[in-house]
Amino acid sequence: MRLTTFTDYCLRVLIYLALEPERRATIAEIAAAFDVSQNHLMKVAHFLGKHQLLANVRGRGGGMQLARPAAEISIGEVVRLSEAGSVPAECFDRTTNNCIITPACQFRTILGEAMEAFNAVLDRYTLADLTEQRRALARILSVPLSGPRRPRRTP
Repeated sequence: MRLTTFTDYCLRVLIYLALEPERRATIAEIAAAFDVSQNHLMKVAHFLGKHQLLANVRGRGGGMQLARPAAEISIGEVVRLSEAGSVPAECFDRTTNNCIITPACQFRTILGEAMEAFNAVLDRYTLADLTEQRRALARILSVPLSGPRRPRRTP
């Protein structure tokens, strides 16, 4: 399974913000850290805010931060939200499916099972799990760290 660039950027923004959850960061700051387009990140920030994963504050002193603790943000939830509308194969979309072998093909059943397993694995992890190596990530991304990390949730 290949995730879209949009999903990749959603996860990157969340990872960045989870490193210092009490501090607001700007789109420009995150774009510079990952060397990606600010325009793309503006769309990502809007999307994540709309889905209550980010708290976005406009204007002077504004920025964005996580809307809830990293341990409460499921990776599966983020991927499903950001990949909504995309289908793994043509046969999954009843309105645009033109594959002539669909009535006899088992691929949709098999791929559907694989997608369920994929989502089940992602649901086992949270944003806190992705940022376990907080100091290493902060060093790579040039994020100034203030205090000790909050304890990780236990499964």
